[in-house]
Amino acid sequence: MSASAPASLAAAQSVTAPESVSAPQSVAAAQVAPSLHRYLLRLGDLSLVLGHRLGEWVGHAPVLEEDLGLANIALDLIGQARLLLAYAGEVEGRGRGEDDLAFLRQHVEYLNPTLAEQPNGDFGETIVRQVLIDAFQLELYERLVSSSDERLAAIAAKAVKETRYHLRYSSSWLVRLGDGTAESHARAQAALQRLWPYTVELCEEDELDREMAERGVAPRLAELRNAWSGRIDEILAEATLERPRDRPHTWFGKRGEHSEHLGYMLAEMQYLQRAYPGARW
Repeated sequence: MSASAPASLAAAQSVTAPESVSAPQSVAAAQVAPSLHRYLLRLGDLSLVLGHRLGEWVGHAPVLEEDLGLANIALDLIGQARLLLAYAGEVEGRGRGEDDLAFLRQHVEYLNPTLAEQPNGDFGETIVRQVLIDAFQLELYERLVSSSDERLAAIAAKAVKETRYHLRYSSSWLVRLGDGTAESHARAQAALQRLWPYTVELCEEDELDREMAERGVAPRLAELRNAWSGRIDEILAEATLERPRDRPHTWFGKRGEHSEHLGYMLAEMQYLQRAYPGARW
């Protein structure tokens, strides 16, 4: 969402109208509420932050068609964030809804991967970031459809259809840029080199990931890493881009350790709710 986005996520329903997911909360949710709440925040924050970043392109994309394409993906991501954050609020049991979790937390309380909050840069850099995350989300949602948590599985079943389109869009653009002109190739390769270190976080397991996997709520990230890596290799090969070498990276947004970019983004994203609490259009 940009500065002109709705003051509340509920207000966004008039333009995105995500399907309601009302599957019953499973026994798993009752047993592991604190951990499940935090895991749902990770998923929801990734979609929320990336959706906002893509929303910043509205009115600024290279051509009108891509302006609309990026806006539609942003709306899909905001719709996913709504479902996940609403569920996180219910699991938490403190009366906080999707708007509260989206707009009224401090930056250290956001649990999105650091990659998602990176600035848009040029169009090529945005596409590189999008491919890396789309491929991850697709592998994740395809597995979450089988989650032991029925509510999360239902959300994933909706999200996976959207994410397949997201990856088709972003990967087709990366191929055109990578296998295009000398300049487009060089820019795409430079963006890939800059953003690649942040991908370490996507599939790096921590205690929460292991707990969710052991309970059948989420997949093992080691399994997901291999599938993500293979998918990325195929896309990069078609785009004639070289996969960067992996480098150690221990700065994890999913643990609340963010770059300076998130703070600036939240200042814009949260302004209306903090200036006019509870505002509605």
